[in-house]
Amino acid sequence: MSAAEAPRADGAVETFDCRVAFADEVIKLARADQRIVVVCNDSVGSSNMGAFQKEFPDRLVNVGIAEQNMVGVGAGLANAGMIPFVCAAGPFLTGRATEQIKADCAYSQYPVVLCGMSPGMAYGELGPTHHSIEDFAWMRAIAELIVMAPVDPAETRQAVQWAAQSGKPVYMRVARFKIPAVTGPDHQFEPGRISTLREGSDVTLAAIGTMVSRALDAADLLAEEGISARVLNVSTLKPLDDATILKAARETGRIVTAEEAVSSGGLGGAIAELVAQHHPVPMRILGVPGFAPTGDTQFLLDHFGLNAAGLAKAARELMGKGGD
Repeated sequence: MSAAEAPRADGAVETFDCRVAFADEVIKLARADQRIVVVCNDSVGSSNMGAFQKEFPDRLVNVGIAEQNMVGVGAGLANAGMIPFVCAAGPFLTGRATEQIKADCAYSQYPVVLCGMSPGMAYGELGPTHHSIEDFAWMRAIAELIVMAPVDPAETRQAVQWAAQSGKPVYMRVARFKIPAVTGPDHQFEPGRISTLREGSDVTLAAIGTMVSRALDAADLLAEEGISARVLNVSTLKPLDDATILKAARETGRIVTAEEAVSSGGLGGAIAELVAQHHPVPMRILGVPGFAPTGDTQFLLDHFGLNAAGLAKAARELMGKGGD
């Protein structure tokens, strides 16, 4: 645990920028393994890679604003036996270099760790061009590419460690919007496995990344009304943990999904496809329905009901208890 992750002495809920844990872990790996390199697109600062560049100036490649070239360089380094972390703002990494991610990384099965920094609506005031809300749908559609979004600093560290040793192409969201720690000291990230953060029997709240802490808050609101909500942390979108989703569908009969992404093709779409084929249950898919307006991240999340009140409202509606 770094100083940036330490709990506050006054007992208030501390929140964290997961880029801090991400960068710290990549540096630790690099000290132990000379194959670890970083490739970025003029984003040393926004990717929080300044300390890495200072310690390993010969192991950071800055290609400039050239995302397609950036991914190609990463794939070439992987082909030469290196373990590249390719870091860029999520919308530009996934939107501009989709073909290279598909052909050079996934189809070629090169172990490139593609790091979508500041995903979702973390760049709120910069508007829709900088919002990375389509990345889940785009990356999920590419075969052989693992897609994950660690939930807090501790899980970010574990995901970085796993991605480096996996030998597989990986797309990983690294959150910039500050979020609280939700995993305990015994938590162990396992790719492709959902962690159940809270048991419940009336409804399932399945969330990913920045939405998980809000799902836990929503479960608290529902508990005050006598509604028992199960909370799932879906830190790996692909491969999806089918067994845990279907178990939740059978045992709770209702599912609300929440993601800081477009509401088609991502987490909600993946779970809807699964339950529709194996155990259909009523669902609500919470996400961003289209281009978001301009505003800070908290405003945008509240605008789309991506908060505890919005999740609780959707759960009540599924239970026929009204939305308010």
